[in-house]
Parts: sequence; structure tokens; C-alpha cells
Amino acid sequence: ANAGLDIAVRLLEPIKEQFPILSYADFYQQLAGVVAVEVTGGPEVPFHPGRQDKPEPPPEGRLPDATQGSDHLRQVFSTQMGLSDQDIVALSGGHTLGRCHKERSGFEGAWTANPLIFDNSYFTELLSGEKEGLLQLPTDKTLLTDPAFRPLVDKYAADEDAFFADYAEAHLKLSELGFGEAVEGCC
Repeated sequence: ANAGLDIAVRLLEPIKEQFPILSYADFYQQLAGVVAVEVTGGPEVPFHPGRQDKPEPPPEGRLPDATQGSDHLRQVFSTQMGLSDQDIVALSGGHTLGRCHKERSGFEGAWTANPLIFDNSYFTELLSGEKEGLLQLPTDKTLLTDPAFRPLVDKYAADEDAFFADYAEAHLKLSELGFGEAVEGCC
């Protein structure tokens, strides 16, 4: 799921060198997560610094397999991470940004017509059906067929403010998994 990340790491390294006091964990969480969402029109996501860099990466299997369905999403996000169905659907809406590259993930394409804008178009595109040139993975399609996920897709397609609020909350939860107490009084 993180294939090709080395390209982004190489591009970001010169920026990271300007902020040696920040851990890599905080740098990537802040820059890749929070700033990317905000500068592309998304909600403000709180950020709490203080993450420690780890000498080894986490074990494989912590990210979902894009070829799987709702049971798998719940296994990864709910059972392993303690997130709710609402969090799963809201975080899936993050696919409004970016695209897949076949050489990195095995999949090709963007989920939305404008993958540089953070909005609720991921959900409106899902509801409008498959379109030439737009990506819908099995993990996306299951949001339409699962009886708990579908009402959230409908809600977020109709109400961008609700999506933004739930996304910001879910993003914060995800970003603080395994992270001790946040630094008091910051951000």
C-alpha cells in the first residue's frame, strides 16, 4: 500500500533538513497529512507534535488490501486500530486527493476528476457509478454495498461540511494511534 513512497521521501528530504528539531514521524504527519489536506481545500486537522522516530518500520499488513471488501476494512481499521465505521468511510474520502500509479500499486488512475482538490467528490463519484478514467477499487465499491457504510456515503455526498468534520476527527484519531500523550498546549 505504500509502494513508491520512496519517491516522495526523496522529494521531501531537503525540506526536512531545514527542520532538524522535528522527528520524521511528525514531519510526515504534519506535511503529508495535515498540510496536504488543508492547502487543497479540506478541513483543518489538529496536529500534536512529539512523535518519536522508530528504528524499524511497523509490520506489513497494517494498511488495507485494496482488493478486499468490508470485512477486511473492519479487520484493519476497527479490530486492529479501534476505529469506527464512520471513521472508515470518512478516511476513505481521503481518496479525493491523489491517484494510483500502476508501477507502484498495481492500480492506475484517480478517484475523482480533480484529484488536487479536497472535497466530497469521492462520494459523489462513487454514487454516480463507474466512469471511464476514474478509479473504483473493491475497497471503494464495498462502501456502496455494505449496509452500515452506504448511509455514510450518501450523507457525505450530500453534505460536504459533515464529511469535513468527520474526516478531521478520523484523521486525528488515525494520526495519534500508538502515540502517547500529545504535547500540552500545542497546535
